[in-house]
Amino acid sequence: MAKLTLPQLEEHLFGAADILRGKMDASEFKEYIFGMLFLKRCSDQFDTIQARVSDEQIAAGRTPAQAKEISDNRAFYRGGDFFAPTAARWGHLLGKSAENGVADLLNKALAALETANATALEGVVGHIDFNRKVGKTSLSDQKLRALIRHFDHYRLRNEDFEFPDLLGAAYEYLIGEFADSAGKKGGEFYTPRGVVRMMARLADPHSGMRVYDPCAGSGGMLIMSKEYVAEAGEDAQDLRLYGQEANGGTWAISKMNMILHGIVNADLENDDTLANPLHLEPDGSMLTLFDRVLTNPPFSQSYVSAGMKHTDRFEYGWTPETGKKADWMFAQHVLSVLRPDGIGATVMPHGVLFRGGEERTIRRKVTEADRLEAVIGLASNLFYGTSIPACILILRGPGPRPTSHQGKVLFINADREYLSGRAQNYLEPEHAEKIVAAYRAYLADPAHEIPGFARVVSLKEIEDNQFNLNIRRYVDNTPRPEPQDVRAHLHGGVPKSEVRQHEAAFKAYGVDVYSLFAERDADYCDFPVEGWRSATDRIPELAAPAEALVRDAFDEWWTRHSKRLTELPDTHKVMATRAELLESFVAELEPLGALDRFQLSGVVASWWGSVQYDIRTLAYHQFSGVVQGWLTTIQTAFADDGAAILNAQRQAAAKRKAREHPLVPYVLADYLNELEEAENLRAELDAKVKAVTTTSDDDADEVEEVDPVALKRLRAQFAAAKSKVRKLEATFIDQLGSGVREIHNAETEPDLVMRILKADLGRRLDTRLAAGRRALIDRYGTWAAKYVVPLPELEARRAAAATRVDEMLQELGYV
Repeated sequence: MAKLTLPQLEEHLFGAADILRGKMDASEFKEYIFGMLFLKRCSDQFDTIQARVSDEQIAAGRTPAQAKEISDNRAFYRGGDFFAPTAARWGHLLGKSAENGVADLLNKALAALETANATALEGVVGHIDFNRKVGKTSLSDQKLRALIRHFDHYRLRNEDFEFPDLLGAAYEYLIGEFADSAGKKGGEFYTPRGVVRMMARLADPHSGMRVYDPCAGSGGMLIMSKEYVAEAGEDAQDLRLYGQEANGGTWAISKMNMILHGIVNADLENDDTLANPLHLEPDGSMLTLFDRVLTNPPFSQSYVSAGMKHTDRFEYGWTPETGKKADWMFAQHVLSVLRPDGIGATVMPHGVLFRGGEERTIRRKVTEADRLEAVIGLASNLFYGTSIPACILILRGPGPRPTSHQGKVLFINADREYLSGRAQNYLEPEHAEKIVAAYRAYLADPAHEIPGFARVVSLKEIEDNQFNLNIRRYVDNTPRPEPQDVRAHLHGGVPKSEVRQHEAAFKAYGVDVYSLFAERDADYCDFPVEGWRSATDRIPELAAPAEALVRDAFDEWWTRHSKRLTELPDTHKVMATRAELLESFVAELEPLGALDRFQLSGVVASWWGSVQYDIRTLAYHQFSGVVQGWLTTIQTAFADDGAAILNAQRQAAAKRKAREHPLVPYVLADYLNELEEAENLRAELDAKVKAVTTTSDDDADEVEEVDPVALKRLRAQFAAAKSKVRKLEATFIDQLGSGVREIHNAETEPDLVMRILKADLGRRLDTRLAAGRRALIDRYGTWAAKYVVPLPELEARRAAAATRVDEMLQELGYV
């Protein structure tokens, strides 16, 4: 039976959200989707274990009735497998959902599930109220019945998934999508994954450590810490995770998120961390020996000191309670819970770096105490809920830092490291790599600096600046103004001094930049006699050999290292494979010079991110499982059975995306050619019909002369062409399935999967090479825009134009 794929489950969850859309937005109904998913998962997995226990008891000689009674013993359900009482079993819900009061039915199911598993689920799902009104809106029985029927389509047992962590991956993806839909409210429970991954790399947790997030949101920091440890090849099960979240609904989401990721021993508490931290020692004192703290506290909040517990946390001072200045209070909480050699990474608004008053006093004391390791400035609009730029403070425990680093702070100005998006900016792998590499280089050598990006600053210099930590005071990354050579503007030519500044960039692509110019004198060169555009057109040709060397090196690298992928069904070493591929890719391609280590890391890391679930499927279900998963994903996009996407616009987009899946051209090359020819013919005939039938008052007489027989024939041809396209489209899924079966019978799935994986990585490498090549073309074009027409020629052109205008005005009689 085909395994449930991640895209398939994601679209299924989107379909559930579509059922609830209306007067409620995502921030209001997200808990219902999460609750239903969790309920269905627990019930399905319970059924699996119950059936196994019952079969074992019958095999041991017990009657079916006895076996059924034994299988209801809660002792068989441990870890992430929960006991489902009758009220929480899916069959019971299906049978009762036809009656009135479906909201009460679901509320009782969640409450029963929580009561039966109180140790792990206390307060997690029982708070979800399907009777709750948002304004004047509540969920009708009809909508809730539709939601139950929708979730009935797929079973959510371990054996149904294409890879073990599929449910956790889908849940986390859905949290991100809800954050996107919720807009400003999304920042209350979700930190973008790219930022979270980078923070885990900065904090560098290891097996055996205690990791803590005092503002845990949906749990992403803690989950990523576990993934990071696993990627390093260490025992992630030995990582102890702690978190606290003030919002009850978000805390429940984080608990479910952890459980669905297979993390059942995380210590997650629900309360305001500033007012009442709940991780305590047996004597009631605060638990303080955390090795790593990663957190994104709510930006710029007010707080209340009255009744606050454990006030000794704030040894460096108190900020005003009003005015939304609790940021340094959160930062001090992080400082207070670190073990002597612990490391904390916390997101903060830029205001904490320069605001005066009590905040300046705290900033001074923290810096003088040598508790501030680094200040990292990020781009604006990276986070949900705010468009302002943020920073990351790397904080140290109270123990002494290495002598070489004492009295020093690393400043990284990364506010230009982002990918611009329609509504939000994104921190891509290559941006994170540059930040992390600069930080790690500083840890290894405190004298290491990157001009315009990273600089080590002494305590004395910070003191001279009155403890203002504004990053641009120390690392100004403002682009240099484009130089303007007056002599070149007056007399033409390009200054060789400017050319020299960009010579290395051209050389990296094998281009001798001086070959694009003609010699003029010792200080200037001219554009070639054939024109600057001709020289620009030569750049791709000149760069082609260097780009070919990179592609050849990529082919050789793939030949040597891709065996780690082909061995996965036997080794299951997914994370070790990732680490080896990322490291070797950069090591072998960087010496060629066309792309730097950050760009190469971005290429391979983004590729892994896009194919990681296919690779996990490969590790657990062989190459045939990957191909079957691709086929299932494509079939789902074209399904029309109620489990597919309910939103018509998204369904159309999903179909287009499915047609473009890389599996399709490999399996259906001839079919795609035939379909393309049929579509082209349809478009051509459509244009001809419109050309002879579209008329206006001006050409009505001409249209009457059209041969009606010819027009009828043309319309018939167009109808036949449309019919052929429809028939071909109708056979798409059958054709694809047949092609996949042929591949399976020929046992060529490994070759197919490896070709597609390589092609995906190769396209990403080509895109990065093309971006570098375009930068060279743009640079040459900038020189041309500045200097190709000198001032005397501009003045002559202006004079000629003015003369021509005067002549025209005279001809028209205006002068």
